[in-house]
Amino acid sequence: MWETGEGYKQAGNHAQNRQGNLEGQDNREGEKSHMIHNPIIPGFYPDPSIVRVGEDYYLVCSSFELYPGIPIFHSRDLANWEQIGYVMTKENGFHVGANIYSGGVMAPTIRYRDGVFYVINANFGDRGNFIVTAADPRGPWSEPHWITDVPDIDCSLFFDQDGSCYLISPGDDPDADNGRAFFLTPYDIEEFHVAGERKKIWDSALRRAWAPEAPHLYHIGDYYYLLIAEGGTEHNHSVAVARSRTIDGWYEGDPANPVLTHRNLGWEYPIENVGHADLVDTPSGRWYAVELGVRIMGGQHMNLGRETFICPVQWERNWPVFAPGSGKIKDVLPADPDLPWTEATPEMARDDFDSATLDLCWSFWGTPYMDFWKIEDSCLSLKCLPRPLARKLRPLDFEHVDRSRGDNVSFLGRRLRSRSFRFSFSIRFTAHGTESAGMVVMQAANHQYRLEKRCIKDRQALVLVLATTVQKGLPFLPGYESSTTEETLKQSYVDELLPGTGDDDELIFSLAGKEQDFSFLVGPDENQLVEFYVHADGRRINPEEIGGMVGTLVGMFASGNGEETENRAVFDWAELKEMTC
Repeated sequence: MWETGEGYKQAGNHAQNRQGNLEGQDNREGEKSHMIHNPIIPGFYPDPSIVRVGEDYYLVCSSFELYPGIPIFHSRDLANWEQIGYVMTKENGFHVGANIYSGGVMAPTIRYRDGVFYVINANFGDRGNFIVTAADPRGPWSEPHWITDVPDIDCSLFFDQDGSCYLISPGDDPDADNGRAFFLTPYDIEEFHVAGERKKIWDSALRRAWAPEAPHLYHIGDYYYLLIAEGGTEHNHSVAVARSRTIDGWYEGDPANPVLTHRNLGWEYPIENVGHADLVDTPSGRWYAVELGVRIMGGQHMNLGRETFICPVQWERNWPVFAPGSGKIKDVLPADPDLPWTEATPEMARDDFDSATLDLCWSFWGTPYMDFWKIEDSCLSLKCLPRPLARKLRPLDFEHVDRSRGDNVSFLGRRLRSRSFRFSFSIRFTAHGTESAGMVVMQAANHQYRLEKRCIKDRQALVLVLATTVQKGLPFLPGYESSTTEETLKQSYVDELLPGTGDDDELIFSLAGKEQDFSFLVGPDENQLVEFYVHADGRRINPEEIGGMVGTLVGMFASGNGEETENRAVFDWAELKEMTC
């Protein structure tokens, strides 16, 4: 079994004698040609971290304020990936609030040692850095072991070949020209506390580098390698590497830094924001890196958020070369012929809610403490909670985190994973007073289209609302301000738009998206849909300033809009189809 530590050292010696470059390599005679398609995990699955255990690969991603937290995927061939669960749930004490959408948990690292999986992460909606463990990556995972004796966020975990454990973290450094540096801290992984002196080991590749972060440490061959991201997670994102012959020595940067970036390719290149990488080897000695990137649509608009990509890595003169021969993340590349091609079960398209539990594709916004959702009689129902779907955004205050459990939003959604799509569902709902329920497509907090059923002048009406937000500053810095505007694009009475439809009758809501072109349709059944509003501009909810930090969700919601009510919206089925442009 190949694991972090001695296995990496052996693999490093092997890899440096083997090119491992699959660009243009022919598959062995008589074998079927297989290809890896990027992104390997499409949709809002950023900040990938990967580990190999034997012939199995496991990968985790950030989930921010979505619940459950930290999705985990499995693959045998690095091409086909299947989600197998979540690391964080209510069962192991996961708390995250529905606040600004881009808070919560981010930048996890997954590692393995002696039969135990470890995930280290920071939860900005709770108590900061934590470690959870599991014997099986499908769970159950332990409750968080909170890291209270390391001051830095964005920690990573490293096991050396002698069994020693370290935390690697970016932190404040008044001596650095950008005020930041990377620190190494010996750590007792059995008792979960610091076991030695915290020591500065490197700062960054470029002078005054913006946002050096996401460190990962490896012992490969005769060197320790420190892999980081810098430049910010937007257009100037990049990967840099440094090395040292001793784990706590001062690391020397690669003269070729940044070793991976797309910022030099211009603002029109279709894959941008490339960075935040993690390395993994194969049993035969090849190396790969997973990293995040975004696919732009209609200019600097990043509807799908940051996604997970992969590229080959080749070792030359004891330095890693990312995407050798081109330096670019490619849409398609040859699969590793030594790995067993293993088809994965695709994500569910249509959910008839026949199971008592929700499929892994569904997410709540914030931990769902309140009793607002249930599945019964093969239907999902959502209670109209008082909280509206778009309210004034609150700044992130890490010193005074809101851990309240009574601030839930009645919402269930799915990540968009393709440029063009059709999202549809059936809904039975009769609105009273201030209540509303229906469909929402949202990118970041308070950037959303909502097709909702309301009561207007004692009649059932359909209304399309556009919510947009202007923000000043960053939500985690002092002085942050925001202003949300809601605009009614169209409203129609149901009995006029769909003659013969009663107040309590089932309706079909459907959204057809083709990149930035959104069209909303309604009807009494799937075969009788009429256009309600066509050619809504997707760029309105995907403004350039968002930068792909988080991705677009489509889903269902129900709200009392400030009022307490027992009314519920009932959904018999929901379907998300990927469409061809």
